[in-house]
Amino acid sequence: MILKIHPDNPQQKAIDTAADIMRDGGVVIYPTDTVYALGCDIFQARAIERIYKYRGIEPSKARLSFICSNMSQLSEFAKVDNNTFKLMKRLLPGPYTFILNRSNRLPKLFRERATVGIRIPDNLIARTLIDALGNPILSASLRETEVEQEYITDPELIDEKYDSQVDAIIDGGFGDVIPSTVIDCTSGSPVIVRQGKGKVNL
Repeated sequence: MILKIHPDNPQQKAIDTAADIMRDGGVVIYPTDTVYALGCDIFQARAIERIYKYRGIEPSKARLSFICSNMSQLSEFAKVDNNTFKLMKRLLPGPYTFILNRSNRLPKLFRERATVGIRIPDNLIARTLIDALGNPILSASLRETEVEQEYITDPELIDEKYDSQVDAIIDGGFGDVIPSTVIDCTSGSPVIVRQGKGKVNL
């Protein structure tokens, strides 16, 4: 199923359809401010397992992100000190993933983890979808190879390749191929561990 959603004025009916799919344990492909990504409700264990399977990764080694719609929601699931908060307020929404120490409100499925990667993308479709769902989305970027870049950027080709694997694909226009910049904030001083789309002077 393709849901065509306007990037600047998301149609609420289509957003609600995608949110209902995730709430019922489905997996969707949705746009961010970087690459298209697999997403599901962070409280749906079977959907999370499907994403692990699609990506071919062991759950204990998975480096997935929580996608939040705002700073208040983010702070429910991670511990944020004052300096990190100021940095995040400066950069978000934007193409950055922050690695943070987890809070005790992290879903039970992730309690064995000491840290969590969290994003607030500069993409209105993604943030509106999270608001409709009522909690963050677990997210994993679509795989990228040199010969298949068009299959992770063009929604029609994404549908051609992934339609049988997911429950819905949100067409929000062409995506990017450059992932987010990852900043580790778990030790007190922020460290860039992957330079991606987001530029920043720490």
